Amino acid sequence: MSITMVNPNGLPEVDAYKQVSVATGSKLVFIAGQVAWDTDGVTVGEGDLAAQVEQCYLNVATALAGVGASFHDVAKLTVHVVDWAPEKMPQFLDGVSRAAAKLGITPVPPGTLLGAAALDVPEHLVEVEAIAVLD
Repeated sequence: MSITMVNPNGLPEVDAYKQVSVATGSKLVFIAGQVAWDTDGVTVGEGDLAAQVEQCYLNVATALAGVGASFHDVAKLTVHVVDWAPEKMPQFLDGVSRAAAKLGITPVPPGTLLGAAALDVPEHLVEVEAIAVLD
């Protein structure tokens, strides 16, 4: 495996992700921000943050699989959430948990969660992009 996840001493442990990933592979994979579209381009979970987060993670997994990768190869996630506020964290984590259960994984790469004023269409509440490293 080309990714090692680490929580260095001196940094807090966070349940949702590890603080650092060390990549030793030779092929970088950049996944465009994935929104809550199904395969037909229809928005899943309109108005439901957890459902949209779940779909975004499933779409990232599909994109990764398309190039022979998986969440185990992800070195970094960036998540954009419309009108982010800390009280949305339980909904966000619910969506991640639902996707993880469907995929049989625990997605813990380092991540950045950013609030956004808007995304590509008004129905989209979240967008997730990923960087992966393959051997």
